Amino acid sequence: MFMNRLRRRTAVGTTLVLAAALALAACGGGGGSSSNAASPAQTISQADIDKAMSTPTQLTFWTWVPNIQKEVDLFEQKYPAIKVKVVNAGQGTPQYTKLRTALKAGTGFPDAVQIEFQYIPTFSLTKSLMDLRPYGAAALKDKFVPWTWQQVVGSGGQVWAIPQDSGPMGMLYRKDIFDKYGIAVPKTWDQFAAAARKLHAAAPNISMTNLAQSQAGVWFGLLWQAGVKPFETPSTDSVKIDLNGADSKKIADYWGGLIKDGSVSTDADFNDQWYQALNRGKYATWLTAAWGPVFLEGSAKATSGKWRAAPLPQWDASKNVSGNWGGSTTAVVQGTKNAIAAAKLAEFINTDPASTKMFATQQFLFPVTKALLADTSFVDKPLPFYGGQPVNKLFAGISDTVDTKFQWPPFLDQAYSDWGETVGKSFANKGDTSAALDQWQSRETTYAKNQGFKVGQ
Repeated sequence: MFMNRLRRRTAVGTTLVLAAALALAACGGGGGSSSNAASPAQTISQADIDKAMSTPTQLTFWTWVPNIQKEVDLFEQKYPAIKVKVVNAGQGTPQYTKLRTALKAGTGFPDAVQIEFQYIPTFSLTKSLMDLRPYGAAALKDKFVPWTWQQVVGSGGQVWAIPQDSGPMGMLYRKDIFDKYGIAVPKTWDQFAAAARKLHAAAPNISMTNLAQSQAGVWFGLLWQAGVKPFETPSTDSVKIDLNGADSKKIADYWGGLIKDGSVSTDADFNDQWYQALNRGKYATWLTAAWGPVFLEGSAKATSGKWRAAPLPQWDASKNVSGNWGGSTTAVVQGTKNAIAAAKLAEFINTDPASTKMFATQQFLFPVTKALLADTSFVDKPLPFYGGQPVNKLFAGISDTVDTKFQWPPFLDQAYSDWGETVGKSFANKGDTSAALDQWQSRETTYAKNQGFKVGQ
């Protein structure tokens, strides 16, 4: 279960967004505000909602969450007239490909669908998602951690989806390795680099961490933590692209240097060799997200009791900020004939206390609701794998430090693919990562202009 979950979070898809799909008449992307805010459609009355939820209806819901039928059962118990057919149409990119195909054909698409945060702009731009404000979604804002809510809000104030889970980033580290080599838990990235080089000199067979050459999601998370705004969409026909600015270059030079001197490895991850390396202690840390602790517990059983968790090191010692890697939502597909029921399904499974706790404790998705992140039975639970540390509490605190203003491009597949061919390639070849950023910037700028966007930096 955990391996499948990670694969869908980390897959780098090929370019699937066609120029026709990026028509500039489409609705604005997620994350951010704009002066050309669109007015929401007329609010649906409570009488209409009550009628819809008591009318026999069949919904189709595409999602890759294992055993989500349990949460759906709770919804059906509350609304017995509504039956939900749960379909696993693939994890991440495979599902998105099928969804685009069905939407283009005008048939075979679901009523509700799981969408990762980073794909909200791509699908909202193509007019594939419904604005949920008419169905009462705006009133849900205060239930969620602010940055997760902002991830589903469009440039015109639209609510494109309801948050389901997230991945605020922290650092898992091997306490036994740190103790053996006299390494203190690094509070800053300068301390991290010094510790990495100290460890490499003493134990060349151990890497301070692994920065995989295929993990664009991690790179975006590191940019997020550093305050970089790689993409911004001030309007539906324009995009700002800043992939190689001063702060990005600082990050590139930092990691490129550690990779070149061998202090940090660039092994491909989430494969048998990587799992074996985790179990035999090749990596002293894993820079990961809040879903990482449970995943590691299942993938590196031989190391039980040796790991601990800490926040990411900081660029500025006076600050306490983080980024995010992963997370998803439930959206309603444009064209559904059952919009009210689908909107209420998205709302219920992601806000009902029993349902959200089930996601956190049975499917091990990291919560996005304020209520669950304050639930002592969840956050204070000691984890034996981490020496009894209440790791959920640490990541709940980290979630409060994630910037609300980070935005994704409306052509994510292209950005991920190009990252692998530029920055990722520089990792693998121990090349010039700073120069690779310039190449990435050039590629995305050219692509955006070819799609008709006005491009700024």
